[in-house]
Amino acid sequence: MASAARIYDGGVQRTVAILNQKGGVGKTTVTLGLASAAAAAGRRVLVVDLDPQASSSWVLGVDPSETSVTVADVIEHGARASAAVVPSSWSELIDVLPSSPSLQDHEVGNAKRLRKALDAIEDQYEVVLVDCPPSLGNLTRSALTASRHAVVIVEPSALGLRGIGGVADLIDDVWEATNPELELAGVVLNRVPSVSSEAERRIDELTRIVGRQAIWMPPLPQRVIVNQAIGERRPIHAYGSRAAEPIAAFDALWRKLRTVVRRAL
Repeated sequence: MASAARIYDGGVQRTVAILNQKGGVGKTTVTLGLASAAAAAGRRVLVVDLDPQASSSWVLGVDPSETSVTVADVIEHGARASAAVVPSSWSELIDVLPSSPSLQDHEVGNAKRLRKALDAIEDQYEVVLVDCPPSLGNLTRSALTASRHAVVIVEPSALGLRGIGGVADLIDDVWEATNPELELAGVVLNRVPSVSSEAERRIDELTRIVGRQAIWMPPLPQRVIVNQAIGERRPIHAYGSRAAEPIAAFDALWRKLRTVVRRAL
């Protein structure tokens, strides 16, 4: 990132934006898998659902239509985050800041409100995970403004790699404009098939783009049980030996994320 003189007016250190501008690469799946791994390790986490579709909220057992205060109230009206946070149905260690369809009306002028709101509560959690929408618009900008770390989710396919440059450009832009402590923590490979020459070519291409050090290991395997867990609204760790491989991958990625966050404190 180019150097720039910016005054950082405080802000979150434990908050991580999970993003990519392309839909369908598994941002929500990875966010929830990390939350499941955190709870399994006895760590408390907050999932902030910034996608107007509210998928993370729904899977975690929270119906935004039945919630009086959502993240939209925090961003648009300056409501306290503590007033909007609710417990998940998964674990007493996982809380949710639920989404709302009205997030689609989010205005760019409120980009710093989420950061200020999370700054007041983030020390209650080991990590705050922000599930971003599939775009690089105002909501994702708010997430990056509120975050110390950005983790990009990539599927090893031709379409999955499209737009990586745009993601990097937005991170640079937010770093210059509103959040000079923001950093690209890493790239997570999701839905990697056991054997695929196409996937191998795309992983090689990604390595040339971001560098080998930026890609977190292990990759997340393509397994039906992961989709089943989402559909049944259950943590992946609830499936035990049936989901041994994805559980091991999520546990390793959680340890990596926790190390990165703790190093920044």
